[in-house]
Amino acid sequence: MRSRILISGMMVAMLCSSGTALGQKSGGVLRMFQRDNPPSTSIHEEHTIATVVPFMPVFNNLVLFHQGTAQNSEQTIVPDLAESWSWSDDGTELTFKLRQGVRWHDGMPFTAADVECTFGLLTGRVRDKLRRNPRAAWYRNINYVHSSSDHEVTIYLNRPQPSLLSLLASGFSPIYPCHVPTAQMRTRPVGTGPFKFDSFVQFERVKLVRNTDYWKPGRPYLDGIEFTIVTSSRTALLSFLAGRFDITFPWEVTVPQLREARRPSSKAICETTSMNSNTNLLVNRDAAPFDNPDIRRALTLALDRKAFIAALSEGEGEIGGSLQPLGDGLWGIPPDRLAAIDGYGPDVAENREQARALMAKAGYSHDRRLEMKVATRGIALYKSPSQVLIDQLKEIHINATLDVVETSHWFTRLNRKDYSIAVNTTGNGVDDPDQAFYENFSCRSERNGSGYCNPQIERLFDIQSAESDFEKRRELVRDIDSRLLADGARPPLMWTRAATCWQPYVKGYVSHVNSTYNGFRFEDIWLDKP
Repeated sequence: MRSRILISGMMVAMLCSSGTALGQKSGGVLRMFQRDNPPSTSIHEEHTIATVVPFMPVFNNLVLFHQGTAQNSEQTIVPDLAESWSWSDDGTELTFKLRQGVRWHDGMPFTAADVECTFGLLTGRVRDKLRRNPRAAWYRNINYVHSSSDHEVTIYLNRPQPSLLSLLASGFSPIYPCHVPTAQMRTRPVGTGPFKFDSFVQFERVKLVRNTDYWKPGRPYLDGIEFTIVTSSRTALLSFLAGRFDITFPWEVTVPQLREARRPSSKAICETTSMNSNTNLLVNRDAAPFDNPDIRRALTLALDRKAFIAALSEGEGEIGGSLQPLGDGLWGIPPDRLAAIDGYGPDVAENREQARALMAKAGYSHDRRLEMKVATRGIALYKSPSQVLIDQLKEIHINATLDVVETSHWFTRLNRKDYSIAVNTTGNGVDDPDQAFYENFSCRSERNGSGYCNPQIERLFDIQSAESDFEKRRELVRDIDSRLLADGARPPLMWTRAATCWQPYVKGYVSHVNSTYNGFRFEDIWLDKP
């Protein structure tokens, strides 16, 4: 017998709160600037928000985090292509009843076979392979997926994994069509979502148009969405303030830029929230100089996280571990426990004195400095903290220069481990430890850019993943995160806050506070223009 998961009355109310009460209007094209060129149009093969934001509206998931609720949690998961779902009593089978009458944008019917094919791609069990599979680690616990009819499908797990539903609700988890080759999905994606792909001109723009046959009556409100690629954040903001754009790229307005965005002549609505991401260091532990554990520890001790927050966001940021700090996040380590971990103590001068002693042990001093490069992605969100890091490294006898990498080459460089140290930004795909641990720290994950591998810690990942009691699981998670931080696995510098701004006539947009990738279906946005 299965235990049925029901949608609460609160969620039904949210789902039904659409339409007439707010007087939504249909029509118009939403204009957003896009901070970076998408490497491709295939969400399943890319790592970046530059792909998710413009192409999430093309697709549907089995389930989805409610788009109008700021904090993602298990309680805010709502049906999408699945009408309902149920778990087996032992927690190893998750069955979905699928919507009928849904069609792909090319007119082909959506069936359970498409769900099977999608998970065949994600688990590497079909002939038509993904070129890259960044989320393979999310689905390592799936044994197989089987459909009993065109409208029912079951995911069979090797062990219980309560968080699976949250992983499936991410913007990184769309369902792909069986009948469209993955090569086409990289350039001309076909989905079931509220918007159809129209065109993508590299380094210029992405254009989507309304799906007039969308399975959800009355959606979307917009006739289309146009994303214009503007790589200069300064130019993009000025263009927005001049009225060229209706909304900024999510969290692209920095705290210092807010003063300009909120000048008296501007009518823009700006909302500052957590960016749901942390700036962190990827350390190549397999090559000099960071194959030396003393130099790795010196690096950890050299960091002044409060200085990063002050320099980059005028104090609007948070110090945290690998999981988002409590408040916006659900799993973070409390500050008192965090302060006891190497490099997180409040006495920066004492920490750096220890770091210089370790550097001296490795043969470096004020007169014999370590020369190296700091690799980073060629956008301001990455370059600015890199400059702060370079200044801080001087305090422990390291002379570093900046190595700027264009976005289309960034993840290739990371996968090749073609760096000594890299300043990186890691977003919450889902605010859940399974996403953070398996994706960023497991030995076989494609997203583990530093190649960090600690089998003893990794064994603990499965233990926390199978735990169904939230409080027990959170305690396990905090212990694991403390170990990762002490081991210098992927040292976090700061959890960033920034703003998204929109013109006053843009209605229905909600910034999600604990995920970077899950709030861009855009089917509920409308333009209140005369």
